[in-house]
Amino acid sequence: MNAKHPPEPPPPSLSGGKLPRVPTGNPQLDAILGGGFPANSINILMGEPGSGKTILAERLIFANAEVGQRPILYLTTLSEPLEKVVRYLQQFGFYDEEKLTSGAIVYESIAQELEEQGIAAVVPKLKEIIKTLSPSIIVIDSFKAVHDLSTSVPDMRRMLYEVSGLLTAYETTAFFVGEYSEAQISIYPEFAVADGMVELARKKQGTRDERYLRVLKLRGSNYLEGLHAFRITSDGLEVFPRLTSPEVPLSYSVRDARLATGVKGLDTMLQGGVWAGSSTLIEGRTGSGKTTLALQFILEGLKRGEPGLYVNFQENPTQLARIIQSLGWDVAEAQRMGLHLLYHSPVELQIDSILVKLFRIIEEKHIKRVAVDAVGDLISAASDLQRLFGYLYALAQHFSVMRVSSVLTLETTGLTTNPLEGQISALSDAILSLQVERPQNRSMRTLQVVKARGTDHDLNVRELRITSKGAEVV
Repeated sequence: MNAKHPPEPPPPSLSGGKLPRVPTGNPQLDAILGGGFPANSINILMGEPGSGKTILAERLIFANAEVGQRPILYLTTLSEPLEKVVRYLQQFGFYDEEKLTSGAIVYESIAQELEEQGIAAVVPKLKEIIKTLSPSIIVIDSFKAVHDLSTSVPDMRRMLYEVSGLLTAYETTAFFVGEYSEAQISIYPEFAVADGMVELARKKQGTRDERYLRVLKLRGSNYLEGLHAFRITSDGLEVFPRLTSPEVPLSYSVRDARLATGVKGLDTMLQGGVWAGSSTLIEGRTGSGKTTLALQFILEGLKRGEPGLYVNFQENPTQLARIIQSLGWDVAEAQRMGLHLLYHSPVELQIDSILVKLFRIIEEKHIKRVAVDAVGDLISAASDLQRLFGYLYALAQHFSVMRVSSVLTLETTGLTTNPLEGQISALSDAILSLQVERPQNRSMRTLQVVKARGTDHDLNVRELRITSKGAEVV
């Protein structure tokens, strides 16, 4: 803060082409933003207390700070003492003390000036800081606290006009952090000067909280709209971009590849198996054989050199290993052949994180077959059923384009209907209905192919037997 010669403002950038970007330190969030925040812009990070705004801002400044380059300024106001902010900052993995001691990142407080002068202190303080440091990025936390000190809207507008001009002259990217609500966007003048607005929110779901962020505005950017789930970790925000349908147009050419299900007798009913890239729904009551059929479908793929992913929310890894062994497979050997297992407890199940992780594994491991056991757990965990259906629809479209064949299991009780049962049935290419019947005082499992697109399938109800070698249709 004691430079002998105040730096001149950098020359304005008037070159054409894409806007230069300020990365957030999170590749997933950068993808949502279209590459990051536009450089030399004014942005508002808004949300209720504890929603993650400060963590997002601090992760961003540590990702962009470089020793020897223009410094970054984090300016606190009347929200929290500067010492407290820095103390909590040190708990995160992205914290780098060298960037503070070297001056690459500078933390300052304007609390005293605000207490003495109100919002009139903002412009002189920023002029002093900017002309002395020439920071490339300025974060003001909380800017809402500054707003609350204003005595009139015209005074606030004049102050913002001066701040905006000052930031533009010195090509500084600014982030105003504040506890704003959506209702204040059309009222508060700071939103009029903002080039970007990102909202962070928390929603109670059962015994846990689900966190979402959305981009409300980002000038000059093709950003991804909608709610994107995230969680706070020791390294900042872990973001799960909303899965959308593939941009690549779907091919309407006739599919000529059939995949064996691994269930004796079932392929005959399906004229040779399921179509490559198709989605099959296996529905039935508890104990009807859904998990066995789904597993056999995945294991059959391993025999044919097709890596498979089995996703489940009920049987833990030990229980699932026993089921696999009961089908005559060694789990370690199956994994060497391309079996990938993804287990998540239904108690802490977050729809966005599990489905995004599922999709990443499919891409990274070149999965050709996937089974999700069971869709009912996703429905129970979903806070927004239409959002869940949107995810499932997008997944089905991606699978079709990538020629990944999927099997979904859905438990039915016969008493109530799952709220998405009809919609899931509509996006399925084939539906297998499993039942447990009791003719003449004996129990018998049955299977019926209710639906199979593009297939002259067997409509008869057949007996389904589960033996030490697995399931078979007779």
